Amino acid sequence: MIRIGIFGYGNLGRGVECAVKQNSDMELVAIFTRREPSALKPLYPETPVYKVEDAPKMADKIDVMILCGGSATDLPKQTPEMVKYFNVVDSFDTHAKIPEHFENVDHVAEKSGKIGIISVGWDPGMFSLNRLMANCILTYGKDYTFWGKGVSQGHSDAIRRIEGVLDAKQYTIPVESSLESVRKGENPDLTTREKHTRLCYVVAKDGADKERIENEIKTMPNYFADYDTTVNFISKEELDRDHKGIPHGGVVIRSGQTGVNKENKHIIEYKLTLDSNPEFTASVIVAYARSAYRLNKEGQKGCKTVFDIPPAYLSPLSASELRKNLL
Repeated sequence: MIRIGIFGYGNLGRGVECAVKQNSDMELVAIFTRREPSALKPLYPETPVYKVEDAPKMADKIDVMILCGGSATDLPKQTPEMVKYFNVVDSFDTHAKIPEHFENVDHVAEKSGKIGIISVGWDPGMFSLNRLMANCILTYGKDYTFWGKGVSQGHSDAIRRIEGVLDAKQYTIPVESSLESVRKGENPDLTTREKHTRLCYVVAKDGADKERIENEIKTMPNYFADYDTTVNFISKEELDRDHKGIPHGGVVIRSGQTGVNKENKHIIEYKLTLDSNPEFTASVIVAYARSAYRLNKEGQKGCKTVFDIPPAYLSPLSASELRKNLL
């Protein structure tokens, strides 16, 4: 059995808890939280809950620690710290900072002898793999990625970190005319602003400066500054009533040409439609936790991404079973 720990217990942590239960070769050993452990009620009450400070004491009891913090401020610190003691998997999704995050984690993991797999989920993650495959197949062409309509956990979390914000949900919405043009094989040159809009629903604390909050959202680099962003301030009751779900999805498209004169057009499209963003992301992460365990058992160490992991290492099936049932 692969012994799993969960570090951070929000939407993603609960998704991981469910996903581990669906994998017969894994067991959930512990949940670590910044809250008071006695106040946290896991979905499966038999799971022990500890303070995050106690995690290093359990280095010999956990094979893979799954890090469920946010990309804005948590994971840049938590992943390099936890890979000192554990094989880890995180879902760091600030695309522009992935190279920096990789180097920070790799430096520590090489010293500790552990595996750190970063940026695991559906984008970055499954979408990244499909972009790579499509590029290799259609060497002459263009890539397009559209997200939504759906709730972005990372962007919602970034809004909640702003002073004066009580709660928030952020929806990413594709620009339909741009998506249609790509599917027709017209290969448009699209700016970031022409591909998506961002719609924010924010609950401000009593007395908070809403004008300042809106400005901080719209000017936030790597998150909102490059998009047409709408900010709506609503009550907590409205947010809980009208925005309680966490759906998401999107498509990766490679539009390319083959032939002597590039006369034949081809479209590769990979699509996800998700009822629960965190539960799907958690399911991807748990599969990669299996690969982290296997790689480390083989003596490997250092930081990895989804590009570095053999697909067979994600599956509980043997190589012969994969050849028989899936090839």
